[in-house]
Amino acid sequence: MPLAALNTRRPVRGKARAPGRLGIGPPLPLKPKVLLALTLPLIVNVAAPARLPAATPSQPPASFSPLSAEESDRLYPFYMPMEGLRAPATTLRVKCEASRAAGREVYEGRGADPLQGRAEGGYEFIYEATDSRGRPCVYPFSPWMPQVVGALQGTQYIFRSSVPGSRITFRTADEWATLNLRLFEVGEQRVHFEMRDIELDFPGAIQPKGAVHLEVTGTRRPGLFTAVLRRVRVYGGKNAIFIPNGQTMLYIEDGDIAGNVGTNTDQEHTAYINGTLVSHFRNTEFHGQRAWQDLSSGHQLKDKAYLRVYENVTVSNTPQGSTPSAMPLVDASAFGFTWADGLRIRRIEPAQAVREGLVDLRTDILYGERGNYPWSVVADPVWTMPSNPLAALDKVYLSVFLHTSVESFRDEPFVFALRTSGRSFGADGTHVEGDGNQGEQRAVSLAYGTTGRFERTYAPGSWTYTDPQLPPGSEWVLDRNRFIRHALGLIGR
Repeated sequence: MPLAALNTRRPVRGKARAPGRLGIGPPLPLKPKVLLALTLPLIVNVAAPARLPAATPSQPPASFSPLSAEESDRLYPFYMPMEGLRAPATTLRVKCEASRAAGREVYEGRGADPLQGRAEGGYEFIYEATDSRGRPCVYPFSPWMPQVVGALQGTQYIFRSSVPGSRITFRTADEWATLNLRLFEVGEQRVHFEMRDIELDFPGAIQPKGAVHLEVTGTRRPGLFTAVLRRVRVYGGKNAIFIPNGQTMLYIEDGDIAGNVGTNTDQEHTAYINGTLVSHFRNTEFHGQRAWQDLSSGHQLKDKAYLRVYENVTVSNTPQGSTPSAMPLVDASAFGFTWADGLRIRRIEPAQAVREGLVDLRTDILYGERGNYPWSVVADPVWTMPSNPLAALDKVYLSVFLHTSVESFRDEPFVFALRTSGRSFGADGTHVEGDGNQGEQRAVSLAYGTTGRFERTYAPGSWTYTDPQLPPGSEWVLDRNRFIRHALGLIGR
């Protein structure tokens, strides 16, 4: 579907403002990388970012010709270094009907027995896409994964359908069902994970932290773990997706993150992205957070990455198997950077009183490693916000929201909330305490072209601006690639 069509929305309440809008251009301008597991050459989108006036954006991104699945699978975000990766040492092909009959993986050709449950040098699992009648294959179990041993440098871990664009399904009521990549003490090594054209349908999986749990820990600079999920649907687990702290970059494209089934509703979420480097979501929907009828519950998207990029992302509290969550739909961190274009917020009425706000930029807890942040995240008298914060956007933590739409059962009091930061850390070293004054806050948020049912764009307080006129030299904040380069450049990534 063309990007412009995905961004089209009808104002219900609120104003669409500011003529002369931004043309973002084709998404994901990328540069070539090395060959990956299938030794396919990576193609390049050579479209240059649009040059922007010192004004305001006023129209959704331009349409583009959609790529085939094969072409998309060769493209990676420009900031994601793919050099130095090597083809997986182990490739296993899984047969559809034989596996269904056996209730476990049955392999074509080489089997898994020689591995003795352990794999070194990376692996690739290729699942037959269709059965003998041409129907998408449904495997009645969760994926088997060998224990990873040996050096990790340059290794890849890939799960994919045999036919790009043809999604297969793993479906089981097993309470422990999960796809759990476990890599510990990664250190300074470079590791990559992919999941393509796979649905995980685990309605009984109340035990695992995530239906997709990328349990990669102990990463240290310059080491890096990258994870790419394309054309996936994920349902189950205490969180449908759970990513722990670390030097991790996550990219999800054309995803449906459909909810969790955990039983501790106040601590579990549809997606829980902890203190990672990057979370980048494109053409993806988050919904289905499990809730109780009369208790507070988790968020559809809890995202504490240092850099967050949302392109044509829908976040809805539409439930799956429970009542709707009453919490803000997006719980993000004010520490770091957020760039969003085409964010769609949809709230239906829950059974309990709603928590105010739809996108909450919070400052009460630091999730990422302190080395991920170029400046202090607590209010610091050394910093004083200049008299014109719009002229100092390169010196503050920044969030930019372009073309956000709001659908709600009511007129929301506000869409975005930028919380103020306290003056110190508590005894645990992560919770932020005390009250910092306005001049000491080092975070700014901008919103352009917000439409829908709401009374005001921002909650009162903090350095927030609705459809501001940018001074010359600040146009970079409206350009996705320049924004990303700025944020990552501050921490040497």
